[in-house]
Amino acid sequence: MDLFSTKYNLHKDKMILTQSRRPLVSTLFSACRRSISTLPNNSHIYVHKQSPSVNVLSFLPTSPPTGSLAIGVTSQIPPTPDSLRENQSFMKILQSVIREHATTDPEVIAQAQAYASTAGSSLGSGGVFFAQSHSKRSKRRTGYGGGGGTGGDGAGGASSQGGAGGAGRGGHIHVSDQRNPPDYGRVAWPEDIFGSLEVDGAGNFVGENGSYQESGTYRCVTREGILGLSPYLREKLVARLKQLEAEKAQSS
Repeated sequence: MDLFSTKYNLHKDKMILTQSRRPLVSTLFSACRRSISTLPNNSHIYVHKQSPSVNVLSFLPTSPPTGSLAIGVTSQIPPTPDSLRENQSFMKILQSVIREHATTDPEVIAQAQAYASTAGSSLGSGGVFFAQSHSKRSKRRTGYGGGGGTGGDGAGGASSQGGAGGAGRGGHIHVSDQRNPPDYGRVAWPEDIFGSLEVDGAGNFVGENGSYQESGTYRCVTREGILGLSPYLREKLVARLKQLEAEKAQSS
């Protein structure tokens, strides 16, 4: 049992104790009827309200939610970087899905092909190409460097940062969150990058699964919002979560 599951179960135990004067059947029935909604800033994520200050977030609508498969627990809706406690078991599943399926995501494939083109240096990066979105991105963030380091503003050359613009040379492209699309010629912020894939000069992925490397800097919630995947990767993630949920149900 992971840390998240332990805390979640303890909380459920606490709830049952505080309601011990009610008939057990009534208590369980009420728990099953708890309202389920979706986040106002991400309709793909379900909110399982456990108490006024405890909300379990999940890509699955199943109630009660499976703690080990949930994104995390938040005291606020929408969640903030301070209110969300990430579930590390879920984060491992997320990275596993990205590692396995990123190289077959049409949007990532398009980025790899553009990276290898001579026009690649003028295109955006970060896993998907977007038009500029100055209204969403702050002009400068102190402490974040262009290529995942510190102290810069993300404005360095795309090739040196592992972004788009290979111009016929091999290199790396980023797979990143879609909540905060990078401007043209820039890479996503480190907190938005899931990981990197290696491509050759022709835009083909190198090695098994593109030699995917987890960034280690990704954050599930930032000031720009919560986890946002491409439609393709979200479909793969939900399928994996449903599979794991079914396996847990059979073994219980």
